[in-house]
Amino acid sequence: MADQNGHIDLGPLREVVAGVGFPAPPPPIYACTLTPELVAKAREELQEKPEWRLRDVQALRDMILKDHPNLRTRLDDAFLLRFLRARKFDYDRALHLLLNYHASRKAWPEVFQDLKPSTVKHVLDLGFLTVQPRPDPHGRYILCLRPGKWKPNDYPFVDNIRAIYLTLEKLIQPEETQVNGIVILVDYTGVGFSQASNPGPLLAKKVVGILQDGFPIRIKAVNIINEPRIFKGIFAIIKPFLKEKMAERYVLHGSDLASLHRVVPHSVLPQEYGGVAGRLDMSAWSRTLLEAEEEFVVEFCQPDPLEGVILPDSMLFEGEQAGAHGEDSFRHLRSQLYYCY
Repeated sequence: MADQNGHIDLGPLREVVAGVGFPAPPPPIYACTLTPELVAKAREELQEKPEWRLRDVQALRDMILKDHPNLRTRLDDAFLLRFLRARKFDYDRALHLLLNYHASRKAWPEVFQDLKPSTVKHVLDLGFLTVQPRPDPHGRYILCLRPGKWKPNDYPFVDNIRAIYLTLEKLIQPEETQVNGIVILVDYTGVGFSQASNPGPLLAKKVVGILQDGFPIRIKAVNIINEPRIFKGIFAIIKPFLKEKMAERYVLHGSDLASLHRVVPHSVLPQEYGGVAGRLDMSAWSRTLLEAEEEFVVEFCQPDPLEGVILPDSMLFEGEQAGAHGEDSFRHLRSQLYYCY
């Protein structure tokens, strides 16, 4: 029986995955899993009204069916809610985000073709990324990236992007993350010229484009630690593509762990960063992803969802007309990186 906020007692569905703290995916038939506190937070921050929630979902569904009847996309309540929450229940912006979400797959086949955890196991084994098993006091999971673990001779950089995307897909499943968002922690220990100069501006533009305009997740903070002088060059590649609000969420801490502790509590930081949450565990998140292989096969190893669909002119990844200019700019940035290094 649902209460006035649409809650239904889900029993074991609320248990954590594999006992390590990662939340379980939502049930196949939508039932609100938010606590009363998160319902109130969603109302205040996202303009989500529980009494209108399913009406809003149906409105977005109707827009998709009317304007894009050939789009092969999920239309279930839980999936569409991700996009509504990410755009504060603005129907037009949520639809645009959904179309961008699918357009990114068509525009970047080297990332999305045959995208499943088993194809990025080498990235997970290397320790390039993990997710802390406990959220911070604001309910936000912390995605830890260690780009210094990767060397250009190991494998193409795009494999790192594939692993990040799969991680985001898994993280966004629970409603808690849709409301609370996530925090990214990037440790640049060991990053040198070869790693910094590998991703060019076009690659940076695509990654930033997906995170800002092509994926239904709220990135609440990006904490950079142990960044070398060369990071000025790295950030010069990224910054032109960041919206002002996102750029303000980048915080550079250097090697000052006290600065990091002021924004990320000791309780959720691993010992490597002066926290008390145990040593950085790469295996738990890797296991979580690999055990979800089948759901990613269903999601990504299917025919092109945009086949036969005519998209608006203002979509993400509109052409690559600036390619030549971008490469000229990159050559200049490479010289800056070399100087910093």
